[in-house]
Amino acid sequence: MDPTNSEVLDAIDFTPETLLGATVFGAEDEKIGRVTHVHGMGTDSRIVVDVGGFLGIGAKSVMVNATDLIFTRDGDGTVNALTTRTKAEVKALPEHQD
Repeated sequence: MDPTNSEVLDAIDFTPETLLGATVFGAEDEKIGRVTHVHGMGTDSRIVVDVGGFLGIGAKSVMVNATDLIFTRDGDGTVNALTTRTKAEVKALPEHQD
């Protein structure tokens, strides 16, 4: 992901409508997963990310704080998220149960 042509979203944009489906990229520009659920709005939001698997099969859902991610929108309107964690670190988080 190339963040040079992206704008960082403000906390006011941390809504399910904006964040659902965002691709999450890790510390080494690796694709970690996808945002599948958003609990709450703003900086207090809790974000559910599906990690691993193939086409949604075998994926593990984990929850992170919205403040642990940097959400960006590129020129095409695509929203992505960046984390300082690696894919292995995110996969090691406890599984989220709805």
